[in-house]
Amino acid sequence: MEFEFDATVWEWRGPAPYHFVSMPGEHAESVREVAAAVTYGWGMIPVRVRLGRTTWRTSMFPKDGGYVLPLRDSVRAKEKIAPDDVVRVHLVIGRARG
Repeated sequence: MEFEFDATVWEWRGPAPYHFVSMPGEHAESVREVAAAVTYGWGMIPVRVRLGRTTWRTSMFPKDGGYVLPLRDSVRAKEKIAPDDVVRVHLVIGRARG
């Protein structure tokens, strides 16, 4: 299952700041339909992400009825992304190999 969407980068200021994008609501329902088949626990959904020229593996997790995608600091630095930037995200859900 693949998705491509634009999303605004937001910052969660906990003990250490983390940056995320939220998956648009219209895609969240599709993810919920396959979540049980791909999750490895706690609702975590493995994904392969492409943002700009950078591709990496991570996991989305459920939040407030939708899903959020963490953005690594290394990716944000390489792609010159700051909080409140709108980014184009391409992701593939599932236990992708290779």
